[in-house]
Amino acid sequence: MPPRADLAAALGPEPPRDCPRCPRLVAFREKHRALEPGWHNAPVPSFVPVGGPASSRLMIVGLAPGLRGANRTGRPFTGDYAGDLLYETLTDFGFAEGVFRADPNDGLALVGATITNAVRCVPPENKPTGDEIATCRPFFEATLAEATGVRAIVALGRIAHDQVLRALKRPIASAPFAHGAVHPLDARRLYDSYHCSRYNTNTGRLTRDMFRAVFERVRADLEG
Repeated sequence: MPPRADLAAALGPEPPRDCPRCPRLVAFREKHRALEPGWHNAPVPSFVPVGGPASSRLMIVGLAPGLRGANRTGRPFTGDYAGDLLYETLTDFGFAEGVFRADPNDGLALVGATITNAVRCVPPENKPTGDEIATCRPFFEATLAEATGVRAIVALGRIAHDQVLRALKRPIASAPFAHGAVHPLDARRLYDSYHCSRYNTNTGRLTRDMFRAVFERVRADLEG
């Protein structure tokens, strides 16, 4: 197998529709293609601004597509509650414009921001394995390499946080995950947040104000 940097360059930032690299995820995808032929049911591409990946100053990294969210619609954080909170917050802080309707054809546009996932295919029970996370890493590395203007990375949850650090060849112990933590990464900064899932908000682990505070800090740092 070629070195990971060469592999990332060879694969590019987006997996093919029928990516074969994770057998368990392939089987899950095929099962839902049969059950719901009208759904996207494929690796979900990153959502990038009109100016392309290089125009992004902010990258938001989620865990993986939700079964009835992005796996259904084909756009990150679109179709389930997590997107309601995320896109409302991005719009309020100037990182998105338009009206979010949980529909990839709603006309919503990102402004200087890219949204992607640590794992591009939907995993059973929203739980990718360690091997699946590692296997998908070259796609994330290529996505990060394209986004040459990114100065802020918001990791939604520990898996996203660890994927960022491993993609940048940083020891996990050098930047422990904690909601609200900010970790310097050379010219970039990594901002940690609990995932904006319905479970986290319903249990009070993440409140709307806690989530907004992360993006308030990002906006202030980018403007500063």
